[in-house]
Amino acid sequence: MATKYSMDPGAPDPPYLSFWRERHLCTLTTPRPDGTPHVVPVGVTYDPAARLARVIADKASAKVRNVLAAGEQGAAVAVCQVAGRRWATLEGRARVRTEPDRVAEAERRYAERYGRTPSPNPSRVVIEIALTRAMGRG
Repeated sequence: MATKYSMDPGAPDPPYLSFWRERHLCTLTTPRPDGTPHVVPVGVTYDPAARLARVIADKASAKVRNVLAAGEQGAAVAVCQVAGRRWATLEGRARVRTEPDRVAEAERRYAERYGRTPSPNPSRVVIEIALTRAMGRG
């Protein structure tokens, strides 16, 4: 059901997109194999043109294990950020990507949003979230 806070993740309104370009700590919620939610702080980048959100991670992390445990269809996940009365949530199907060009693109976008280049990590992967829903108030 659409609400006044819902929007197309591929065509967000300008305040919402601007909010996602600011430097904010976010949360990622992934389902554990037993179905309970696993919520952790992360950096997230939002690419509405590609309908993707990206989270860089170590391949041994619980969030990566949770996404992989969901199988080929990917895991239903959400990323969220909040600052005062402004909030934004993106939902979709997450998959773990290991291709060097995809990881490099995620690192580039992270550096752009967060103002620092991630330290080198040979076991880095990217969780790509194919977005199906966007909600919030930027």
